[in-house]
Amino acid sequence: MSLAVKRVYQPPSPRDGFRVLVDRLWPRGLKKEDARVDLWARELAPSTRLRQWYQHDPEKWPEFRRRYFAEIDAHPEAVQELVARARRGKVTLVFGSREEKLNNAAAMREYLERRLR
Repeated sequence: MSLAVKRVYQPPSPRDGFRVLVDRLWPRGLKKEDARVDLWARELAPSTRLRQWYQHDPEKWPEFRRRYFAEIDAHPEAVQELVARARRGKVTLVFGSREEKLNNAAAMREYLERRLR
C-alpha cells in the first residue's frame, strides 16, 4: 500500500497505479484521455471558498490543512473508497497546481496516511 502525489501535467506512468484527480476544476488545457485519471474525486477537493482563501500562501498552510481536513471529513464514503484502494495497491493523487509541495494533494495524502495507520 502506498500513496503518491504527482502533477497531472506530468506524463502518466504504469508505476502511478490508480490515479485520482483531487481538484474541483479540470486542469486547463489537458485532455481527459491524456490525463489518464481513473477517478475524479471532486467531492474531496477543497471548496472554491477554501481554495480562493488559501491561494497557496505558505503562512496559511496549517490553517488550510485544518479546514480542508474538516471538509474531507464530510465525505466518509469517498474517503473509505480511497483508503481501500490504497490498501490494495498504489494510489497516486494528481493535482493541477504549480505549487508542488503545499497543495491539496499533499494535504490529502497526509489525511489518508493517518487513516491507513
